[in-house]
Amino acid sequence: MAVSISAVLLLVLAVIFMRNGGLKVSHALVCLLLGFLLAGTSMAPSIHSGLTATADIVGGLRP
Repeated sequence: MAVSISAVLLLVLAVIFMRNGGLKVSHALVCLLLGFLLAGTSMAPSIHSGLTATADIVGGLRP
């Protein structure tokens, strides 16, 4: 659940940066294509487990 919330937050930030001119559409497309490329490689399970572990650590922090 925490990873999907992070993905939504990342999407919102990308839209904000694109509207402010800090992120060009071409750069966003390159990042999108790189994400799809990485999802099809043998590194995908390692990346997924790393993101899940990071989300668990962040979710376990108590202020």
